Amino acid sequence: MEHAKLWRLVLDELEISVSNPTFRTFFAKSTLVGFESGVATIGCANAVATQMIETRYYALIKKILDKHSGQNTSLLFKISGGAEHQESPGPLFSPAPASPVSQPAAQLMRPHHLRGDYTFELFAVSTSNQMAYAAATAVAATPGTSYNPLFFYGGVGVGKTHLMQAIGTAVLMKKPQTRIIYCMGEEFTNEIIDAIQTKTTKRFKNKYRSAQILLIDDIQFIAGKNAVQEEFFHTFNAIQREGGQIVLTSDRPPQEIERLEERLRSRFEQGLLVDVQNPDFELRCAILRIKAQQRGIDLKMPIAQILAAPTESVRKLEGLLTRLVTEAELTKQPITDVLARRLVGLPENSEPNPLRRVVTPRQVLEAVSRKFGTTSTELKGTNRSRPIVRPRQILMYLLRTDLGLPLDEVGALVGGRDHSTVLHAVSAVKGLMSTNPQTLEDISGIKQELFG
Repeated sequence: MEHAKLWRLVLDELEISVSNPTFRTFFAKSTLVGFESGVATIGCANAVATQMIETRYYALIKKILDKHSGQNTSLLFKISGGAEHQESPGPLFSPAPASPVSQPAAQLMRPHHLRGDYTFELFAVSTSNQMAYAAATAVAATPGTSYNPLFFYGGVGVGKTHLMQAIGTAVLMKKPQTRIIYCMGEEFTNEIIDAIQTKTTKRFKNKYRSAQILLIDDIQFIAGKNAVQEEFFHTFNAIQREGGQIVLTSDRPPQEIERLEERLRSRFEQGLLVDVQNPDFELRCAILRIKAQQRGIDLKMPIAQILAAPTESVRKLEGLLTRLVTEAELTKQPITDVLARRLVGLPENSEPNPLRRVVTPRQVLEAVSRKFGTTSTELKGTNRSRPIVRPRQILMYLLRTDLGLPLDEVGALVGGRDHSTVLHAVSAVKGLMSTNPQTLEDISGIKQELFG
């Protein structure tokens, strides 16, 4: 079968398997560049699409391609169409990043509770967050049309709020009259409760439903609160109906938010869900240098690396920077690598060691297969014998806890299993690690191979 015809069949199935925005953004411009000896080379539009498709949709594409080609395929991904030389969606680090917005602009942001330093110009981009950055800038350029809603989820301090507020700031800078509301999920909850008690629900509804851009942080807070979820459901529908844009953040994806109404869950999932990962070593260094420049400090890269190596949390990084600056000021010493090493408890002549390298789900699958002498097909199959079940559970554990993939994506990668199966596997492996030294040793060996 011709490459173009085969890929058209794959795309037709993908179009009904993923959301509309996801298909348009990542798959619509993809091509089947080559297909030899069971290896399919897939051309993607840009670096963001390449990473997203390989890490999130490898199993789904393989399943469809296997069906239409009649082969057990392997997939390779590359940037096609001359896109190899395109610029990345944002700078890893700019030596002289833009300053926070000007004073008049800051006054414009203040009524909307937006921070002047939460802008796209002051957001450092790397592999762990380039997808989120690309989605946020697309929404800021054309609110209400690109991805609606846009749903960021991830741990504390990974940049969700920064990106959300950057969208609001970018829109206001272009159109100052835009009706933007930014609030926390807790604030929304408290306002509706207060409105019910004071019989001012009409004013509350007019305020929120007339918004052209609604930005809500920590939306998981409304879960389990029936009256609040009811009002948010109608607010959501009213804003979307008028072409407005909704951006939400949460500490977990919609399917993992307990006691969230199904009708809200389905609406959250109809847009674009973006998992904002913990920053890698290079990104942490960039963030530190940007924060330092905001304080008027030229933080040298070797010093940034010393601080960034042992700390994954951006909040902790900011705390380390504050302590470094404060100690230098109190002791009237310059900021040196010796001072930085002492701050993080490193020996004087030690070198910083980045914690982890970027690892794909496919690499985890291959590492587990090698460790236990199984095949990828067996791990993703239906064989329930103990020599296969235990490695399969360890695979799901690593995909979930070390790569941070959502439950449904882990299930899809491991043969289309549901989220309850993944939860059980993760729980079982955690139990074994505390009681079975061999399991702990096996997992440590796999992690050492993958992450160094």
